[in-house]
Amino acid sequence: MIEFGINEIMKKGCFISTIAVFVLLTIGLVFYFVSQNKGEAANMRTENPSYMDISRKIVATGKIIPRQEINIKPQVSGVIDELFVEAGEIVEKGTRLARIQLVPSQVNVNQAQSQVELARIRLQDAERELKRQQEISQGNLDIETAKVNFENAKQEEERQRQLYEAGVISEQQYNQYKLELELRRNAYDNALITSRNSLSQYESQVDIARQELNSAISNLKLMREGVDQNSQQVANIVTSTVTGMILDVPLEEGASVIERNNFNEGTTIATIADMNTLIFEGKVDEADVGSISVGMPILLKIGAIPDEVYDAVLEFISPKGVTEEGTVKFEVRAAVKQSGERFLRAGYSANGDIIIFKKEDVLAVKERDILYEGDKTYVEVKNGSDFDRREIQTGISDGLNTEILSGLDTTQLVRVQQEEASL
Repeated sequence: MIEFGINEIMKKGCFISTIAVFVLLTIGLVFYFVSQNKGEAANMRTENPSYMDISRKIVATGKIIPRQEINIKPQVSGVIDELFVEAGEIVEKGTRLARIQLVPSQVNVNQAQSQVELARIRLQDAERELKRQQEISQGNLDIETAKVNFENAKQEEERQRQLYEAGVISEQQYNQYKLELELRRNAYDNALITSRNSLSQYESQVDIARQELNSAISNLKLMREGVDQNSQQVANIVTSTVTGMILDVPLEEGASVIERNNFNEGTTIATIADMNTLIFEGKVDEADVGSISVGMPILLKIGAIPDEVYDAVLEFISPKGVTEEGTVKFEVRAAVKQSGERFLRAGYSANGDIIIFKKEDVLAVKERDILYEGDKTYVEVKNGSDFDRREIQTGISDGLNTEILSGLDTTQLVRVQQEEASL
């Protein structure tokens, strides 16, 4: 009885397995025939050549930036006491941006005070010496001797001339006294000139000492208050050096700042740029840089403004490439032609389509439908229920569509060789 039951179970198992295999085979055959029918139907699909614009372009990725962007830095070190502007404002050249509260070093202040005292002593010495020289000049003390010698020589020459005319002395003897008179006259004239020059020299020394004192006082006042005594220019007031829009004010009131000098770039108070003159700055792959040249048109697509396209003109191609992520990139810049009422912000990311060539309204077919054999190109044209292979002449291609120079027209049906992948 037990053996009989086992046999019954084995028979039922074999029967079920046979049915399962049959069902799987049936499903496989159905799927195969359906696929074959779809492939044949797809392979029979056709399209007409059409007229379109064809262009080849190279894509450069980058951003929109101002052509000129200026960082404003203070002339003195200290702490920001007050900010007068904020990002987004339009300012003119000379507009006040911030006030700096000076925090001078006591050592520097002491040194400046010492310079003032030293300059004041030098001025007093120079004025005292000038006064002495003026008294000498007014009393003719420095030229009195030369004047007496000249007068004596003049009298002696007159006496000797009378003796010469009376025949008492020879002409040679008279000429000696005449020469002596000329020498004494020249010495007197030189003494007058020397006296005047010496007085002018001492006056110049007084002027120099006075300027040194004023400079020392100005330096001390500038260090204490940030104000130049002579020009009244407030050095602790930071002003705009250009006209434009404030892009950024990176600091807050109370922040410490460092002055700009030969050893330090200084702290940036504000960044200002002319937003009416923008450029596109991007990168182009080394494989494409040989195809572009300065002056080519560019179509800019800005990520933040997807519904508008901006025109630009390529104006710079870097002569040196930079390696980024294993590939060599070349920097390019293009002048942006702003249009419309949309405000373009600095830093917008953008893609630039550099137009290598473009043809408008040309007859074209899809690149996928063209067959290549050696140097010849063909398409399959529908002829009744079959397709005839026809040689064609092609022109430019953008990778998707190819220009047809001869061999086709819009009335003919071209066989689709490869279906586009559905998204």
